[in-house]
Amino acid sequence: MSDTTSSETTDAAGDWRHWHERREAAVASSYGPLSLTGTHWSADFPDGRLPGVPGEWHEDGDGVVLTAVAEDGLTVDGKPFAGSVRLGADHAPIHESRVEAAGRRLVVLHREGLWAVRDFDPGSAARRAFRGIEATPYDPRWVVPGFYRPYEEARSVRVRNADGRERGLGLSGELVFELDGRAHALQVAVEDDGTLWAVFADATSGRSTFRFRFLRPAAPAEDGSVTVDLNRALLPPCAFVDHFICPFPPPGNTLDVAVEAGERRVLTA
Repeated sequence: MSDTTSSETTDAAGDWRHWHERREAAVASSYGPLSLTGTHWSADFPDGRLPGVPGEWHEDGDGVVLTAVAEDGLTVDGKPFAGSVRLGADHAPIHESRVEAAGRRLVVLHREGLWAVRDFDPGSAARRAFRGIEATPYDPRWVVPGFYRPYEEARSVRVRNADGRERGLGLSGELVFELDGRAHALQVAVEDDGTLWAVFADATSGRSTFRFRFLRPAAPAEDGSVTVDLNRALLPPCAFVDHFICPFPPPGNTLDVAVEAGERRVLTA
């Protein structure tokens, strides 16, 4: 290995370590995924009373109506709240959601025509028990060139989700790449910022790693080229707590190779 190649590998390994440290910090933050203590679907609670959540929450067309009394201890937009207010889906960061209850954030979710309220509690048992993310150390063999091929039209496939329900998964194209001389392809979505997102499994899934993982490559260049770095394979939110509704990999997104790279499992006390 040349001095230049060795230096580049060292720099890349250092970048990966910093990425991994930032990732653990984000997961462990006050309103990171470990703080989610419940996802309550409005349709399951027609009386509007959600388990352990103050106030009454009623689905109403294109929104949710929250009704509360002062004793419920809620704030809306940072002010003590009593009465009724109509809420749309929250899109801001969790800590900026409109409704708070003694440090907990109550986040309105809209998915495929259904409404839910998520309860984020910084004092959650999962957050207290968290000790880190087990991840495979950086290895340059898992960084390969890839190419993004968009579909003529975006499509949606029905896939099972972590909560056992089946939902649509939007897909925009394919990410193709080679590993050890063999071609592979993953169906991907394009995020609002142009980056790609894939849900995939491989020969390690459910064995030495979680049953599936996410991959988030950077936005492709104008010619469709993109770097595929499997060292940054991510555990999905549902690996941290059961209240997330992560989609399972769509058909064709299970690689027949062992991807011994990236995040593997959650470490707890």
